[in-house]
This record gives sequence, C-alpha cells and structure tokens, in this order.
Amino acid sequence: MASKIAQFPFVRELEGFEFDAQPSLDPGQIRELATCRWIAHGDTTLFLGPPGTGKTHLAVALGREAIRQNYSVQFVTAATLVALLAKAHMDGNLDKQLTLLSRPKLLIIDELGYLPFEADAAHLFFQLVSRRYEKGSILITSNRSVGEWGSVFGDPVVATAILDRLLHHSTVITIRGDSYRLREKRRSGLLQKAGSALDNTATAPQ
Repeated sequence: MASKIAQFPFVRELEGFEFDAQPSLDPGQIRELATCRWIAHGDTTLFLGPPGTGKTHLAVALGREAIRQNYSVQFVTAATLVALLAKAHMDGNLDKQLTLLSRPKLLIIDELGYLPFEADAAHLFFQLVSRRYEKGSILITSNRSVGEWGSVFGDPVVATAILDRLLHHSTVITIRGDSYRLREKRRSGLLQKAGSALDNTATAPQ
C-alpha cells in the first residue's frame, strides 16, 4: 500500500545497484543513507550526475527503505511537481497543495534540471522548499551541478535562496561515470554498428 502512495515508477533495491560500475560512489555512504537517520532529522540528499548513472535507482531504493522503516514517502518528477504547483496556483489552491506536499516525511523529486523552470515555477518551488525546511526531508536527483541551478530556475536569486535551504543540512553525492544504458549498448556492439553504418553513409558515393 505504501509503495502505491509513494508512486514509484518502478521497483529498485540497493542490492541490485552495480557499485562496481560507478567507482565514484562510496557504498558505505549509501548504506549510511539507507539507515534513514537523515530522514529522521529532516535533512536533504542530492544525487547529481549525467543521465543513466543510477540516480533514480538509488532514489527509489532509498525511498523503499524509508517505507520499511515506517516513514511516509512521495515520489514525483520535477516536471510533474511544477505542473501540480502551477495548476494549484492558478486555481487558488496553492496553500492546500503545499500542505499536501509537506505531509510525507520524505519527498523525492526526480529529474530536476532536464527542463528549465519558468520564473513563476521557480518561486512556487521555493515556497515548497521553504515549507518543508527543517521539517521534512527532500531527496533530489539532477543532471546539473548546483552551480548550474541558476539557469535551471531562470533566476539566480531564487536559485540561491532554494539552495541555501536545501544545502543547510544535506548530503550531496556527485556520480561521475558512464550511462548504464549506453554501456549495455556498447557491450552488445549496437553503438559500434550504428557508428559504422553512419560512417558508411558518409563515405558512400553521391
């Protein structure tokens, strides 16, 4: 039941994560996060890194572990979250929506930075972060470093205010490695075959 409430996109566990494939990650640090002490304290965790490096896998796995330890969890993509807040603002129900999003002990926001925020959306996101500050934990996955969040939110001042609250009590983990999906394609030879086909096309007589 709890997993349905959390709205995870798929089932992932820490046992299934290939730490050997991501040497930049410290397995001990991830195991420490799995104790959920940071959730009990209302802290923030950020997973930063290129697409396909396992950020969402880790987020879902930690969310499922939190549920096992009786914490309430909600999973949402950044795009969906912004749409929810924008609609609530337009309908005059923003306070109600912010209250709903403040209830889970852990709010997981996935894929922040893939799409830029509109100015109004950045301010709405700030209100959510402020509402949860030091009360409920947030886990964010992003393909952008925190130094790039000014361009993500479209307003460096708002981005600074958001980061000021998120980073006050936080764990920031940057994953530096190859995409799992691209690595699998390389193993199967698909990328090389695709590259050869493109080369042949480029050199074929016109």
